[in-house]
Amino acid sequence: MGEARRWAADACHELGRDDLVETAELGISELVTNALLHAAPPIAVRVRGTHRYPRIEVLDGSPEPPRINAAMAKEEELFSTFGRGLGMVAMCSHRWGADPDEPGKVVWFEPAAEPVDEPDLVGQVFKKPAKVRIAGPRRAGEGYTIVFAGFPVSVFLDWRRHFRELRRELRLLALAHHSDYPVAHTITELFERFDDEISTAHVDDSLAEAIAADQASADITMSIGPDTPALLGQVADVLDLADAFCRGERLLALAATPQQREFQTWFVGEVLRQSNGASPLPWLGKQGLEQRAR
Repeated sequence: MGEARRWAADACHELGRDDLVETAELGISELVTNALLHAAPPIAVRVRGTHRYPRIEVLDGSPEPPRINAAMAKEEELFSTFGRGLGMVAMCSHRWGADPDEPGKVVWFEPAAEPVDEPDLVGQVFKKPAKVRIAGPRRAGEGYTIVFAGFPVSVFLDWRRHFRELRRELRLLALAHHSDYPVAHTITELFERFDDEISTAHVDDSLAEAIAADQASADITMSIGPDTPALLGQVADVLDLADAFCRGERLLALAATPQQREFQTWFVGEVLRQSNGASPLPWLGKQGLEQRAR
């Protein structure tokens, strides 16, 4: 526990937020204790958000949402030596909550400079893990069939992890700090439109089988709607904007790696090309993109 407190203090010092050290130490102590007592490994800690609004996060392997004991937020209980839990986290933060995060969840809080008089005992806690909608194949004339030749499975999984983390960062900024980051709200709305659109897409079994077999690559077929190519092009532009936002250190989340950007360019390019009648071009990484640019 002492190690977690030292980590939180160091993170605040590195961000130039010495005013948050005390509440960050208290909050992370409670979250790590909760994870050790009620969750499952692996357990990890990290800092996200922005320099102005840093967010402390504890990840664990349990998909069950945390439950707050409202009695623990009573003043007479807050100074007990054990079991204060999320009541103390609420007292130490402007905002707190929990989100699903494969294979478990992430519980987070934004440390306040001083204890909060009227803590939010509900928080922004998910009710249950998000369910993936499985759609059947589209009928002819309803959209496009895209073939991804030599689809790089591990590269895709890495890109998907980055995309989900970035989307979550922007969603939390939009919810908590809309007036300070209006662009986050705009980007989040576009991502939500994209989620609605992509939920009706159908990917054949090749991708799931390739992931299960730990294959390096596979040929994947995806059926998409008629509006998906244009919307995907907008999402790609927004991801480039978000990358610039990250590189400017306005977000503490990492910007995309060169390989993640290469995959995104190829993936989006194949959807746009094939929706215009072109034949599939296989993934060749940076070499393939350079060849096509000539």
